[in-house]
Amino acid sequence: MSRTQGRHRISRRTKIATGGLALAIAVGGIVVATTTGNTGQASADEVDPALFVDILTVQPNQFDPRPVYGASTGTFTVDCGRNENGHFNPDNFIAQPGVKNGAQHLHDYVGNLSTNADSNNKSLAKAGTTCRNGDKSAYFWPVVRIDTGEEEKAAEENPPAKAPDAERAQAVQEAKTDQVACPDVASKLADVPDQAMDEVDGNLDQLDTQTDDANQQVAAKQGQGGADFMRNSILTPLKDRRAAILERIANAIARFRHQKPDLGGLAPCAPKPGKDTGTGTTPPPSSTAPGGALPGQDENNELPGNDGVIQRPQKAQITFRGSPVGKVVAMPKFLRVLYGDAKVSTNGPANARASWTCTGFENRVTQLYPICPPNSKVKRIHTFPSCWDGQNTDSTNHRTHIVFPDQNGRCANGFKAVPQLQISLTYDIPHDIQVKKQYKVDGFPQEHHNPFSDHDDFANVMSQRIMNNLVNCVNRGKTCRA
Repeated sequence: MSRTQGRHRISRRTKIATGGLALAIAVGGIVVATTTGNTGQASADEVDPALFVDILTVQPNQFDPRPVYGASTGTFTVDCGRNENGHFNPDNFIAQPGVKNGAQHLHDYVGNLSTNADSNNKSLAKAGTTCRNGDKSAYFWPVVRIDTGEEEKAAEENPPAKAPDAERAQAVQEAKTDQVACPDVASKLADVPDQAMDEVDGNLDQLDTQTDDANQQVAAKQGQGGADFMRNSILTPLKDRRAAILERIANAIARFRHQKPDLGGLAPCAPKPGKDTGTGTTPPPSSTAPGGALPGQDENNELPGNDGVIQRPQKAQITFRGSPVGKVVAMPKFLRVLYGDAKVSTNGPANARASWTCTGFENRVTQLYPICPPNSKVKRIHTFPSCWDGQNTDSTNHRTHIVFPDQNGRCANGFKAVPQLQISLTYDIPHDIQVKKQYKVDGFPQEHHNPFSDHDDFANVMSQRIMNNLVNCVNRGKTCRA
């Protein structure tokens, strides 16, 4: 068998012969090609040509609500790179925690360096980051590939997989360790006066440091002393130290606002026992891939059905925006937010979002893969939900705790506007590849590279200082870059 007919690819002749067996179904107004067979394993077919559209035929359809008086019109852009360090894996710790290869397609990661299936709040908080301003948040989306049928080229050009065994083991250990859970302060602060920003930021840093120190004490004394030790030796002194810092924050704000906020209720922290994650939620690998790669993944970062040369974004822009109808409040630390639906063919279009456009035509967004004019580049725009329920950092379906505003930019009753994350990814895909319809996004096998299954994931691991700066930049109508 030749390399071009290996386990990731069937011959083009076979594809043509079986093409008549495809069943066309409509999902959300677009045509999706499906084939018979086991949906648990992808077939490595090229993407259906019907899933491409000339962007010039798409009518303008993107119109932001007009800001009203008092709107938060600023932007805060974070430079986290373009995944130059080659952080790829087919995991999703938000939607499928603990499940290795749970996504069945590769994700590009920027920001947090440790992100994998076993990631948890503690492991994320301890990790490094690619973001220049120290933002440890996790940002990740499915990779885009060019698939011309030249498997040798893909094998040569895609980087070797990095075995994340050490990061996984560390994340599992962190999950088992007891810790303290302290109320998030930045998300409870009203608009901080400019004159008080430096003092408030410094005190927020001290709060984060105190929590880290307390968790180190807990880890060092794991299993010793019981509840009395935790309460008397850690939680009570921590409460007193936090109360003093909260008082300083309140006084700093009051000096310029003439109204002192009541932050006393944010002083107490609570114990949060670790949990034995075990291996029950992680499917055992069917085979051991070469080079220490993940189950189903070979040494060149290939997964069955998701083949072709990985395209690193030419530009990855991460920007937080305000609300057109008023001020925003801070996101709580460890907030999880999803964009789009990776299983749109199964779940239907309710949570799916049109994501595709071309540079210079950003007011035309489509569910299909765009074919751009010469000198225009393929672009994905992911605008996340931004109305938070004010209490939860996650929910059972990972959606109901944070939802989209209405068409006028307003949040439903009981929900608060938080900074709206928008991730824009620009790709330098040759024009002839676009015309030949030879690029595609990774996805679950049953999606057959449906562009409407495009999605994006975010977990907020910003320090309270960074989040406070973000909120104040957006609320004051500034343009900030970090």
